[in-house]
Amino acid sequence: MQSTDTSGVFARYFDEIGRAVEVGFAGGRVIAVSFPPETPTDAEADHELLDRIGASLRGDAADDGDTSPGDGPERLDDVPGRFDDVQIGLTVPTDQRRVLDALRSILPGESISVSRLARSAGYDDNDADDLDTVTRALRENPIPILIPDHRVQGGPYATPAPVRDVLRRNEGCEVR
Repeated sequence: MQSTDTSGVFARYFDEIGRAVEVGFAGGRVIAVSFPPETPTDAEADHELLDRIGASLRGDAADDGDTSPGDGPERLDDVPGRFDDVQIGLTVPTDQRRVLDALRSILPGESISVSRLARSAGYDDNDADDLDTVTRALRENPIPILIPDHRVQGGPYATPAPVRDVLRRNEGCEVR
């Protein structure tokens, strides 16, 4: 998804989660996602990414206006929960970035343990300091949903529980 030169805050309230989703952009890249109880008055509501997030929260493919029949999704943005085409701007320490980059590769419907995530990011899942790095990255994830911490078994999470539950259910992601 291209949002070239988009900057600002966009937000929309979603009944499916009983709260708003707020997305911050800088230079066309998503730099923050949060879940305020109400839509901030200074935020704009019209953005394609919010449409896609809404579709994901409903368990639908994004509505791109194409009503022609097809055998399946033609684009990544037609898959609920799939946001790996969205440009992000992470401003986190390098060690946390490794974790979040590894997490971003987990597809909708899949889940991963904290230990396996640690290994996939190049960390030792038996080392307490390495596990602390992984859990800190998850807890401080600045872009939940796009970096899907809801797919991690056992957390911690930046995504609130009601949002995690809806996303997991709609993606068919079984996380214990």
